[in-house]
Amino acid sequence: MFRNYLLTAIRNLRRNKIYSLINMLGLSLGLAAAILILLYVKDEVSYDRFHAQLPQIYRVYNTSVNEETKEIRKSAITGYFQGPRFSASVPEIKSFTRLQNNSVDLKKGTEIISQDMFYADSAFFDIFSFPLLHGTASSALKERRSAVVSEKMAISYFGNSDAVGKTMLIKKEDGGFEPYTVTAVAKNCPENSSIKFELLLPMVVPPQEAANDENWFNFFLNTFVVLHPNADKAVVEKKIQAVFDKESADIMKELSARFNVKLTMDYGLQPFSDIHLSKDMGATNGLAGASNPMYSYILTGIALFILLIACINFVNLTVARSIKRAKEIGIRKVVGSNRSQLIFQFLGESVVICMISFLMALVISQSLLGFFNQLSNKALSLSYLLDLKLIAGFIVLFLVTAFLAGFYPALVLSGYDPVKTLYNRFSLAGKNYLQKSLVVVQFALASFLIVGTLTIYSQFEYLTSFEKGYDDSNMVLVNNWRMQHSEADLFRNKLKEHAGIQDISFKNGGSWGTRARVNGTQEIQFAYETVGVNYLPMLKIQLKEGRNFSADLPTDSTQSILVNETFAKEAGWTDPIGKEVDFWYRDQKHTVIGVVKDYHYEGLHQKIGPQLFTMLPSNQYGLALIKIKPGSSTSALSHIEKTFKSVFPLNPYSYEFMDQVNLQQYESEERWKKIMLFSAVITIFISCIGLFGLAVLSTEKRTREIGIRKVLGASVQQVATILSKDFLLLVAISLLISLPLAWLAASRWLENYPYRIQLGWSLFALGALLVLGIALLTVSFQSIKAALQNPVRSLKVD
Repeated sequence: MFRNYLLTAIRNLRRNKIYSLINMLGLSLGLAAAILILLYVKDEVSYDRFHAQLPQIYRVYNTSVNEETKEIRKSAITGYFQGPRFSASVPEIKSFTRLQNNSVDLKKGTEIISQDMFYADSAFFDIFSFPLLHGTASSALKERRSAVVSEKMAISYFGNSDAVGKTMLIKKEDGGFEPYTVTAVAKNCPENSSIKFELLLPMVVPPQEAANDENWFNFFLNTFVVLHPNADKAVVEKKIQAVFDKESADIMKELSARFNVKLTMDYGLQPFSDIHLSKDMGATNGLAGASNPMYSYILTGIALFILLIACINFVNLTVARSIKRAKEIGIRKVVGSNRSQLIFQFLGESVVICMISFLMALVISQSLLGFFNQLSNKALSLSYLLDLKLIAGFIVLFLVTAFLAGFYPALVLSGYDPVKTLYNRFSLAGKNYLQKSLVVVQFALASFLIVGTLTIYSQFEYLTSFEKGYDDSNMVLVNNWRMQHSEADLFRNKLKEHAGIQDISFKNGGSWGTRARVNGTQEIQFAYETVGVNYLPMLKIQLKEGRNFSADLPTDSTQSILVNETFAKEAGWTDPIGKEVDFWYRDQKHTVIGVVKDYHYEGLHQKIGPQLFTMLPSNQYGLALIKIKPGSSTSALSHIEKTFKSVFPLNPYSYEFMDQVNLQQYESEERWKKIMLFSAVITIFISCIGLFGLAVLSTEKRTREIGIRKVLGASVQQVATILSKDFLLLVAISLLISLPLAWLAASRWLENYPYRIQLGWSLFALGALLVLGIALLTVSFQSIKAALQNPVRSLKVD
């Protein structure tokens, strides 16, 4: 019996090749999308799960409250003290490790290389399950000048992975190099790890820092603890809070009096497994792979939408082709087949189609995996499928898809009246509300995604073309930390020897921020910029009032500052020129000599905040900004590299173009516009297959009607219009449902941006026209084909 069902199914597929191919293509695309997104979601939820002690690993965090302003800050950044002090006083803590990200300069022959790295305590490998290829975990970070390298770095630096006992030269604070001995080589960190290291050096705390109680409030590293298996997290949190309250009480009073700030601070423990998808305390401060669970929810929703649409197509196409099999069903019933047997037969055909579609989906998934990895910024592989839970999930997905896609058609087809079908008096009864409703659902989802895609595209264009308030064209950025002002002057003078160099200026590296007082006691937090005298004019940043720094006035570098409009507004100044800003904690006061027009120094994801500019000689530069003449980039870049290596022979050289750095801020938006476009294209394509199926059903039901209309004089255009208008009405209904929902979703998404597009009717009109146009093209093919058919054949009775 089952062999007969299988043979019948295969025979039907071969007899209707085009129909079968279209059906399987739609289903395989839906399954491929589901497979790719399941891989993504699996990777997201499997982050850091490879650590053997994961349930007991926690990151220490604190919540501080300013008693005066009621400002609340939650941070997972700690300092030297939290790990060792909590561990020594709380017996439930088994061990701890601190992890501080940094970068060091390595000497490889005559080449100087900048390398990202971490400082870590000796218990690092006892806590985290990073396997070692060579060396011993317990002693790898014991000695002060020991080093642990990854397999990748060992091969890159030494030429092979067996690097234990070899030395590497690492730059010291004073500029010289000292040898470090490789004590272990670790396997490359997994892609789904929040901690990714190439180089680990021992955490060494200077004796003066270990004795300085102010380090309770000096935050710059991560602290991880491992609890004993039976420890109660809530109890441990109370105990570490008690340790902090007791040991920091005196220094907190002293600091509160010195800085006139009243703070309360509470400590807690964050499960390490929560870090990757945490919204408020994610993978920051050197940790990698921070993500938002919203991405997984959105992609899962899209996968379900596409799979649902694919199943709907299967139903519509199967029912649309059912008239062709009416006589077959009638004969089977006459010779003794009962309804349950017919249901099993059609379900069997559904299983066969789903099985072939599933195999096609695996091929499609593999071919699209590289593209999908680029979209999702992942390194996924189909080898991820070799997981028992995932395999079980795919089996369930396959069975559910086969059942959902095949049950309704099987129920409908098995219910045909054999007498009517054999005498050709059969027609599908009713108005086919289910099929039409399914088409409405399909196109509602498709139009929703199209409007979403248009919104993301428009916002991305807005972000990347928005006037930033400064000129970043032809601007080369060269990083060079701890650059003295005298070194910067020498570098500038040598660079100017090349005709392709238009101008040079300098600023601090990274993002600096601090606090100061205005109007006596009012505190303002602001971005703190140390810049060269020509920084503003070179970037074409305008002054609203006052003047710029002047090289002819020596006091400008020690006493004068510039502030931006937002700073002046927050300070409540209507006439800022001449006002003082008090850096009370270093006993310095500076006078405002000019107000800078607000510009977007942090990109358009954040509102413009208060900003202060200084030329203090004691503040080191970290970045050179070099304006090159258009058309001279090759020779200018060569001159910049040669000059840098001659002035700073022991520093690593690298450069970036400022406009490209600015574009990188919007990589997430660019990635999501591609994901939405990809999803919308697949959804609309599969939806069109379903609409095509319904058009086939309609024209086959109305064959005689079409013949009669043509005999009575109807033109091809009139017949095609009659056949198409019902489908376009369904699409119009789907737009009425989806466009308000799309507007709501787009509005909510745009709320994440302080600077955003205005949602206008044109965007939704464009989305609606696209959907209607695609739908019209889809149904027109079948409608025109039916209208061109010879009416004699349409009216002929079998």
